[in-house]
Amino acid sequence: MAMAATSAAVLGSPFVKGGKSNQKLFSSRTGSIVVGPRKLIVAAAAAKKSWIPGVRGGGSFIDPEWLDGSLPGDYGFDPLGLGKDPAFLKWYREAELIHGRWAMTAVVGIFVGQAWSGIPWFEAGADPGAIAPFSFGTLLGTQLLLMGWVESKRWVDFFNPESQSVEWATPWSRTAENFANATGEQGYPGGKFFDPLSLAGSIKDGVYIPDTEKLERLKLAEIKHARLAMVAMLIFYFEAGQGKTPLGALGL
Repeated sequence: MAMAATSAAVLGSPFVKGGKSNQKLFSSRTGSIVVGPRKLIVAAAAAKKSWIPGVRGGGSFIDPEWLDGSLPGDYGFDPLGLGKDPAFLKWYREAELIHGRWAMTAVVGIFVGQAWSGIPWFEAGADPGAIAPFSFGTLLGTQLLLMGWVESKRWVDFFNPESQSVEWATPWSRTAENFANATGEQGYPGGKFFDPLSLAGSIKDGVYIPDTEKLERLKLAEIKHARLAMVAMLIFYFEAGQGKTPLGALGL
């Protein structure tokens, strides 16, 4: 009890807190002080996360001022200063999301595909034993046609949000409502079509209602998994250059 009272007196003394400016800084960093019979609790405000924990200083290389921690998974890593322009930062986050989602899909497809067929992932499309073998030219042309169409619509929607949420000439109805952005956040459309399991929201009276708390938690989890998957795909490419596969490298 005496130690707690002494600590409280020292922390609250003018010697430690100084003038008004120091008192403001002191209160903002330490928060409230709770004195109990056995211990002193000082509630500290959450600091900005760093990609090199424990390292202080370093200027913009360690703690770039243009990254304020508001983006999910923002740990201040931008050594090349690519995100100094807010417009470019927004586009880079969009690109990171899309590449990460494709990488996560690809990693699962590579493992499952090879485990099922025994065919290396970089030979699956042209293997004679494949279910639907295609030549490289056919695969490239199909990808350019289909992906080009989808990516062009995403590109337009990025600069003009909601512009692609229109009634399409499709066999099903209410397509504009299904493809609309239910969360209002770029890159996270949600809704019954993009979130059929209601992981980031709920369905009430047939209307999708986003849950902000769930969405923020899932955004952080997604970007972490996406970055890990992109690193995994880079490793897979190096392995493929040596004629190896992920399962082969694991001895499976």
